[in-house]
Amino acid sequence: MLPDFPKVKCPFVRKHYAVNKDDWKKHGAAMGLREPLVYLVTPEVEPGYEWVLEDKDTIAVEKLHGSNLCIETEGGRIKSIQNRRNVVDPYQLKGGKGFLVESVLMAIGKDYVKDDAVQYGEALGPKLNGNMYKLPYHLWYPFDNRKSLQYTSFNKYGRSYDNLGVWFQFHLRSIFYCRFHKLPLMSVDAPFAEGVIFYNGTKMAKLRRDMFPWFYQDKIRIEG
Repeated sequence: MLPDFPKVKCPFVRKHYAVNKDDWKKHGAAMGLREPLVYLVTPEVEPGYEWVLEDKDTIAVEKLHGSNLCIETEGGRIKSIQNRRNVVDPYQLKGGKGFLVESVLMAIGKDYVKDDAVQYGEALGPKLNGNMYKLPYHLWYPFDNRKSLQYTSFNKYGRSYDNLGVWFQFHLRSIFYCRFHKLPLMSVDAPFAEGVIFYNGTKMAKLRRDMFPWFYQDKIRIEG
C-alpha cells in the first residue's frame, strides 16, 4: 500500500458558520453542503503559514478538481494504481473503475507517466465532479507538472486576505481548461478554477473558492 497524499491545510484560520436552513434545503446539495453549516476562511493567518503571504518565493498553482490518483512504475511498467487508500485493479470488470485506468492510459500517451517513479496527480474527466473541464475522455494530470499551471498574476497584487478574495472571485480562471481547449489564458470562456495550491520548497497550502463567504451568499444566507 502506497502512502496517501498528505493533507494540505489552508493558510487562513477557518471557522464554522450556520446558514439559513430553508436556503440550505434548496441549494445545499448543489453547493456541496451536507449540513446547514459552512466552513469559511477568516482574515487571520494560520500560525506557521505566514510564508504564503510574506515569502517572495511562494508560487500559486491551479488546484485541479478531480480525484487523487497515485501511479507507481518500475522498469517502464505500471506496478500499482491507487485512488487515495483504494487500490485500483485494472483487470477488474464488475465494480471496477475503468475510467481511472483510462485516465492513466491517456496520460501515458501524453508522456506524463515516468518509467520508474511514484507519482501523485489528479484524475479528471466525464465521470468526475461534473467534468468541469469538458474533457472528452478521462486524463490523469501529475502534480509535478505544476509549473504549467502556475499563476503569474499571483505576484501582481498585494498578498492579503481581501486581495486574494477578489482575485478568486473575479479573475482566477482555469489554466488547465484554457490549455486543453486552446484558449487564451484567463479567457472568460473558461470556468473559474476550483482554487490554488501554494508551494514554497517542500511546503504546501491550499485555498478554494468555496472557502469564501461570497461563494454562497447569492443563494444561501450565512447567519452571523
